[in-house]
Amino acid sequence: MKIKFLSSLLILALFTVGCEEDNTPDIVINDNSVVNNTGGGGSNGNGNGTEDLFGFITEDRTLDPNITYRLAAATFVDEGATLTIPAGTVIEAEPNGVQNYIAVLRGSQIQINGTASNPVVMTSAATTPAPGDWGGLVILGQSTTNLIDPGTPDDLPTSEVGQLPYGGSIPADNSGTISYLRLEYVGGALNGTQELNGLSLYAVGSGTTINHVQVYQCSDDGIEFFGGTVNVNNPAIVDAEDDSVDWTEGYTGTITDVYVLQTLDGDSGFEMDGFNTDFQNSGGFVSIPTINNATVIGSGDNSRAFRLRAGTGGIFNNVVIQDFGRGVVVEDDTAGDITSDNIPTDLQFTDVSFTGVSEEFLYEDDFANASPPSQADVIGGDAGNATGTDIDTWGAGWTLGIN
Repeated sequence: MKIKFLSSLLILALFTVGCEEDNTPDIVINDNSVVNNTGGGGSNGNGNGTEDLFGFITEDRTLDPNITYRLAAATFVDEGATLTIPAGTVIEAEPNGVQNYIAVLRGSQIQINGTASNPVVMTSAATTPAPGDWGGLVILGQSTTNLIDPGTPDDLPTSEVGQLPYGGSIPADNSGTISYLRLEYVGGALNGTQELNGLSLYAVGSGTTINHVQVYQCSDDGIEFFGGTVNVNNPAIVDAEDDSVDWTEGYTGTITDVYVLQTLDGDSGFEMDGFNTDFQNSGGFVSIPTINNATVIGSGDNSRAFRLRAGTGGIFNNVVIQDFGRGVVVEDDTAGDITSDNIPTDLQFTDVSFTGVSEEFLYEDDFANASPPSQADVIGGDAGNATGTDIDTWGAGWTLGIN
């Protein structure tokens, strides 16, 4: 669904549909909306103050790392405002599923300034936390998405949950900085088409800096890119119940040093679409990002490490794939946007090693391709050169479930 930009007091009440049905469990959502620039006060009895975080942040605000923040309801950084979160800040979300999330709206910014020794942590307030306790972090930018028709550039798409407008024509749009952030027990769905991920990036621009982010135990996708041009360095996704990395809508950024570990009942390590097949490729371009240095570890079942479909491209360099039923799966599933047509210029794997993978390469064709691609067409280089990413070095001290 597409709408023109609505005021912040209206967008909370609306919800829309999005990506293809998957195995994400349904979570009921309720709506709360207030303006909150200062938070409420209190004490947790151990000398540290506590404050509630909820509603709209309409002016610049800096959190206090000596205070534990309780995410009581959905929280929105409004257009023109900046939310700054210093190193060591902890935000504990009430375990109300996708009712609780933080959204950085189009034209606003977030500055998360964690460090390796003192990351910012966004987690569940539950006594026994579990995936899906809260909805995660949503960033909405003004970069490109192929849901926008060039003939009607002001007709903006909206997010799956909250119906929040995103996208535009500013590839270098800046939504702020995220550094050393851990998102725990996140994600969920209203149904099979309205979902929140650990980190949802809607048309986020290349002026945004994102590095050293972990999504730990997520009920949906770990990180999903809905178009955009943002580059992400050192993401770690552990125990996503759906896909660990997902992209669609013409994403064209670069992901460097990515670590995926799927030990729960996950789907694909990477699930990749050229455009959102629930709608159409209005912009006339597809996703062609670059992935450098990836380690993708599964649980030895019949899931896929890399699933490429809906006309997507992708350049993959230095990849380690371990313990999956299927390694690289190329699907020609949409007329007019044929995934295999990108081979080899815009779809190529170089230096890939397989360990414990039952079927290294699989081609699935809905259109009776007379010249189906082979593994050698898609995967080149030397497997002996594949080292993946050095998670033991850059993930030390601030991640969970790895070191």
